[in-house]
Amino acid sequence: MAGAAGQQIPIKFTELLNLAQAGVQPASISFKNVTMESEKYVCVRDGNQVVIINTANWSQPMRRPVSADCSAIMSPTRPLLALKAGRQLQVYNVEAKSKVAECTLSDDVAFWKWLSATTLALVTATAVLHWTVEGDGAGGEPRKVFERHAQLAACQIINYRGDATGKWLCVVGISKDGARIKGTMQLYSVDKQVSQVIEGHACAFASFKCAGATAPSTMFSFAVRTAAGAKCYVLEVEKGDGSQFQKKAVDMMFPAEAADDFPIGMQVSPRYGIIFVLTKFGYLHLFELGTGTLVFRNRISQQSVFATAFHHGKEGIIAVNMRGQVLVVTIDDDNVVQFVVNTVKNVPVAIALASRANLPGADQLFAQQFQAYFQQGNYKQAATVAAASPGTVLRNENTIKLFQSLPAVPGQPSPLLQYFGTLLEKGKLNRVESMELVRPVLAQNKKQLLEGWLREDKLECSEALGDLVKPHDTTLALSVYFRAEAHQKVVLCFAETGAYDKIVAYASKANFTPDYAAILGGVVASNPAAAASFAKMLLTNEAGALADPNQVMDVFMQRQLVQEVTGVMLEYLKANRADQGPLQTRILEINLQFAPQVADAILGNEMFTHYNRQRVAQLCEKAGLVQRALEHYTDPKDVRRVLTQVGSAPGGASGDGGAVSQTFLTNYFGTLSVEDTLDILRDMLRANMRGNLQTVVQIAVKYSYQIT
Repeated sequence: MAGAAGQQIPIKFTELLNLAQAGVQPASISFKNVTMESEKYVCVRDGNQVVIINTANWSQPMRRPVSADCSAIMSPTRPLLALKAGRQLQVYNVEAKSKVAECTLSDDVAFWKWLSATTLALVTATAVLHWTVEGDGAGGEPRKVFERHAQLAACQIINYRGDATGKWLCVVGISKDGARIKGTMQLYSVDKQVSQVIEGHACAFASFKCAGATAPSTMFSFAVRTAAGAKCYVLEVEKGDGSQFQKKAVDMMFPAEAADDFPIGMQVSPRYGIIFVLTKFGYLHLFELGTGTLVFRNRISQQSVFATAFHHGKEGIIAVNMRGQVLVVTIDDDNVVQFVVNTVKNVPVAIALASRANLPGADQLFAQQFQAYFQQGNYKQAATVAAASPGTVLRNENTIKLFQSLPAVPGQPSPLLQYFGTLLEKGKLNRVESMELVRPVLAQNKKQLLEGWLREDKLECSEALGDLVKPHDTTLALSVYFRAEAHQKVVLCFAETGAYDKIVAYASKANFTPDYAAILGGVVASNPAAAASFAKMLLTNEAGALADPNQVMDVFMQRQLVQEVTGVMLEYLKANRADQGPLQTRILEINLQFAPQVADAILGNEMFTHYNRQRVAQLCEKAGLVQRALEHYTDPKDVRRVLTQVGSAPGGASGDGGAVSQTFLTNYFGTLSVEDTLDILRDMLRANMRGNLQTVVQIAVKYSYQIT
């Protein structure tokens, strides 16, 4: 590509692949045989085969046999292959290996093209038809959209374009006019059902927000080379609200050796607002859409170019030449602004590009403009410059402080609010701006403003912004956290509001594993009853416990919430599984220490059978639950110690859990050996002759046969 040595240019230029290297015969590389609707696929009729080349894996093309008169095109984004043989059309899903649609026309098709991923445009000698083959509107026959104009009757149709709304359409044809190739276009308004014939070779539609506009316009640009010269035109076919755009006509220069050259393809990048025009001889022209300014011109191909398409991924142009090269041209983000400043010498266009696409290279220009307006007291215009600046060049805390420092004018909004208003008109606030705007709004209790901004996606949501909102409105804070993907805080808000059923679903959808113990701790601090319900949900989840049961108990016991933790664990442990023995032991330990009567009830109901009986026996003894201790001890030394130290309550249970009923005690001795029985009875008499005499006598009488 031509250019001065070492010169920085505003484009990146690469060869994506070569059709010959992908196995295509050189004779098949032509306008008649090669179609390309986007950067995703190139489709070639190669002899008696159709070759489908996925550009991401071009070394392994897909081939399928076709008839000699068959032509083929691939959908720009879907794996849909359209085949045309005579008047018969068929569409196949090449991945599913299934037929999607078919039809037979009453007229020959002079040109066809994918208008969208699922709709084919068919141009016959007399009309233009659209055929939707998949999705909404699919299943029917092609429908006639408009009549082909008589002035295109002698033309070879080479292109068909439509805007994003489907309201504007354009057929492009060429014909011989003496020694030159003449271009003729039929521009059609669907709403008005009116056609206009224009001389032109290549065209494109774009949705673009013009200077002063509050809504985008539908732009129509086209390039033409006439006998008198060549121009690129830019005009509005539908004007956006407030647009001040005026039609542009910019000269296109061709070198003397390119006398027969003409524009062959045009693509428009919405992000950059750049028009890419490529000629048959391989000359590239770049124009800025808003002003028509020529940004760059150079030759990128020594071979004739016959097919172009929009490169959606990089917002550039992709082209095929007669050598089989598939070429890609995109904007160089790092160089384009400085190139426009230094080479094109057009600072306003450089600033517009930097602002529109958030590009580097114009920082100093924005800063100088801002300072000039601010020092003049033109704060509205200074705010406009700041709003248009890329990144955080001006949209930062320092600029906010400048507007905060300005005195308020009676009867008018504060300069800071005017600044934020300008930013909101431009689009979305960044993180710092969002925080500084929301802070006074919350202080004035104007939450409805915040709700509106969230609906309109005007704020950059962050965890810090959610934290700022939460003391005022948990539901609004949840909305902020959700947008900020602050997963832990989202889950915490769900828990605090009792929306436990949403927690697991959200965590699964967000592919997030919450720290449930930490969340539970936060809920415990504010609402112990809600925390108990939350904990039950965590532990009894159908797919398995979502939190460690020991951690759950730790959280509750940090605040000595014995009743709550007991309720949670009794629900979790109700299956009485052998592997839950340690947990059974721990919940009994907690209650024997803090609520012995509850522990006595749990043991009395025989809810658990896998706990550490020796450990529980010791704690029962310590808690004064003598009978429960005796039920669990197996060592005679432990039994003897308990009985000799505590004694019994004659006549049955005392009712307080601390004494041993005489009935239990009498039956209990029936489980001991004769030797142990005699030793314990002696010890009981030694320890408390009066208190234990009656019990000892009853036991001796009942078991007299065994011990005599």
